[in-house]
Amino acid sequence: MQVFVGLGNPGSKYAGNRHNAGFMAMDAIADHWRFGPWKKRFQGQTAEGVIETSSGPKKTLLIKPETFYNESGRSVGEALRFFKLDASALTVFHDELDLAPGKFRLKTGGGHSGNNGLRSIKAHVDGDFQRGRIGIGHPGDKNRVTGYVLSDFPKADQVWLTDLLDAIARSADLLVNAEIDAFQTKVTHLAPAPG
Repeated sequence: MQVFVGLGNPGSKYAGNRHNAGFMAMDAIADHWRFGPWKKRFQGQTAEGVIETSSGPKKTLLIKPETFYNESGRSVGEALRFFKLDASALTVFHDELDLAPGKFRLKTGGGHSGNNGLRSIKAHVDGDFQRGRIGIGHPGDKNRVTGYVLSDFPKADQVWLTDLLDAIARSADLLVNAEIDAFQTKVTHLAPAPG
């Protein structure tokens, strides 16, 4: 089983925030692959389903932690322990300040770069996991970061955001099949970053 986690904050007031790009990716994957209904489990919302790959069907669990962004590791750690999975089964999708808006990069391991959601997951999960980094750009001043990530994507970003989330969902079969380079290439091809 593969586990995909999207980082975000629960509640309608956060739904359109840049910080909720990970939640948006989970919704796109669930919709595209027709996963079962979202259920409260592991201190979050989970959806289970099967993703058809070139080497057969792969069971996949999607998680949207409801512990709030900075405590996401509590939910993720609980789920991995329940299924007796290690970090190699985990991919975390999150907003990334250090990438230009619309850029997407898949990375294995690395530090948390000040991302408290990743810091929390690293505290609850041993080993390197994959990170699907959804570029949102940087506001230019570190004192403005909190307000920036907790504000909604502007209308001008909706086109690339919709395309990128759709590309991630349509390419998920490559990710669960461990075709990492092919996944990155297909996402970038289907949704090239603007500009």
